[in-house]
Amino acid sequence: MTERRDIVIAGGGMVGISLALHLAHSLPPAIRICLIEGFPFPEPRPDHRPAYHPSFDARSTALSYSSRLIYEQMGVWSGLTEYLCPIDTIHVSSKGRFGSTVMDATEHGWEALGYVVENAWLGNALIQALYSQGRVEVLSPCKVIEAQSSAAGVTLTLEGGLQEMLETALLVVADGAASGLRESLGVWASEKSYGQQALVANVATTQPHGGRAFERFTSLGPLALLPLPPIPDAANRSALVWTVTPEEGETLLACSDEAFLASLQERFGYRLGRLTRVGERHSYPLSLVHCREQVRQGVVVMGNAAHALHPVAGQGYNLALRDVAELTRVLNGAVEAGESPGSLAVLQAYERRQQRDQQRTMEFSDRLPSLFMEGDPLLGLVRDLGLSGLDVLPALKRAFVNQAAGVAAMGEA
Repeated sequence: MTERRDIVIAGGGMVGISLALHLAHSLPPAIRICLIEGFPFPEPRPDHRPAYHPSFDARSTALSYSSRLIYEQMGVWSGLTEYLCPIDTIHVSSKGRFGSTVMDATEHGWEALGYVVENAWLGNALIQALYSQGRVEVLSPCKVIEAQSSAAGVTLTLEGGLQEMLETALLVVADGAASGLRESLGVWASEKSYGQQALVANVATTQPHGGRAFERFTSLGPLALLPLPPIPDAANRSALVWTVTPEEGETLLACSDEAFLASLQERFGYRLGRLTRVGERHSYPLSLVHCREQVRQGVVVMGNAAHALHPVAGQGYNLALRDVAELTRVLNGAVEAGESPGSLAVLQAYERRQQRDQQRTMEFSDRLPSLFMEGDPLLGLVRDLGLSGLDVLPALKRAFVNQAAGVAAMGEA
């Protein structure tokens, strides 16, 4: 006889784990939650303390202020703070232009505008929190290879788990932008290629960042440096996200460290002094992925499987966490009302609630880089005046920061 779960999350990345944790924290104990991940998870640690081995080459994620609030709601924020680096200020500028603005957390009464955390620490901390709460059933390594809708819900065929079949009232598809499960369900996603790459690496500087993040717009695309906590062999460390053409990306990946740092120094300037070291360099193509049909009876698509954005202003993961918070809120209300978590009406209520936030955030991330890459002199003057105007129009600046921090959307929820 096929076993049944109330909610199955297919995809154990940071979005999938965050959803599992939030649901476990919010839903009644009788609701059975299962998380399925194709790659093996780290083993549970005796005290559930995440393993951390500081590395100059670690990849990082920027968490917005709204993401902090969400992780606080699910009771895991305190376990993440040890190796976070707060973003106290953000300096936004346009190369070769006079327009610039500085956003400061103190102007908004916040402890920080956001936080930068190494992915290895964030992911492992979430996994250990999952083991610690003990509520969610974890199948790893295991994979959903087929999903069939029926009157009873969704029947899943598994590969690698103890069971071969599962039935669930709600299947959450959270297995990434190139989601094979989403495609197998016939859920279509549009993709707009930017014809660019994001080059990521960590760099060391002669001057301390002091909690400052930099978003530097150039005619070729944006460049961001995000503050990182110090480690023994690099006291002044920042995470680089550099938008480049495929040709430039190929050159920058292949060149010597010295040539790379010289190119970056010319593009970024000397706001953090001299660039002295660069770690491993990686790149990935940039595109806007958007799944218009994110819910159907018994199915919801989330994370990068639902929307993958341009990395400017670090909006993608933070939008996904707001989706997590809203889906949890809607499902909690549905369960309290005696409704099935897979009810189409319930899932459509979630979709309506998040539609405006998703659309606004996607437009923000999509249009901002192209606005600064436009070479028209008159438009350049307008941009400069707009950036400078943020410093003399507090209400406009607050609205801009609230959008970037995600609190505008949470205030509407």
